[in-house]
Amino acid sequence: MLSCEKVLYSENKIRKEMEGTSVKTIRYLALGDSYTKGESVSQRESFPYLLTDHLNKDSHSEVLETKVIAQTGWTTTSLLASINEQEFTDTYDLVTLLIGVNNQYQGKSIEAYQRDFIQCLQKATELAGGKSNKVVVISIPDYGYTPFGAGNREVISADIDAFNGVNKSIADSIGVSYINITSISRSGFEGLVASDGLHPSGKQYKLWVDAMQVVVKEKVWMK
Repeated sequence: MLSCEKVLYSENKIRKEMEGTSVKTIRYLALGDSYTKGESVSQRESFPYLLTDHLNKDSHSEVLETKVIAQTGWTTTSLLASINEQEFTDTYDLVTLLIGVNNQYQGKSIEAYQRDFIQCLQKATELAGGKSNKVVVISIPDYGYTPFGAGNREVISADIDAFNGVNKSIADSIGVSYINITSISRSGFEGLVASDGLHPSGKQYKLWVDAMQVVVKEKVWMK
């Protein structure tokens, strides 16, 4: 996060405390691929930063750090490699994980995805201080409902359902919260696709955050 944003959030925290509000500070880590990076939208329009802004508007919470580990084209293998290259000096109060569309797009097997996703979720939990109740898995959106994928929608949608079946099953098996945003990507509302004809627009990311907010706030306030 930019230093000016850190200063702004600190000022917000001071203001809230002066108003007599008990404020919980949060360190947030977002793990993923282009959907987490926010390809083709500004940083402020990407879902991790929209979520950060939402939490900072809450009178009881203040995000002091938002860290994003995500790049366009990353598979589960790419994400794991990047996490392993990082040096983490502390743990996070909230970790989101959204990964898998490039496994599907590149024709990787669902068995390999399952093995890697288990490791990704283990890493996410470690980075949340071993607290699975601080981790949120987000489903893979369906790019079959974009101009880029519309010509092969039936196959893409079936594959996305299969990959989401795997990540949801793994999340459920260890009690990690799961948020389904795939239905939003399939809703057909106007303006949900960015100018590249493939990735979500800021409008769609805002709908994702609307769907996440209740679960995320519960995670933030859990011990």
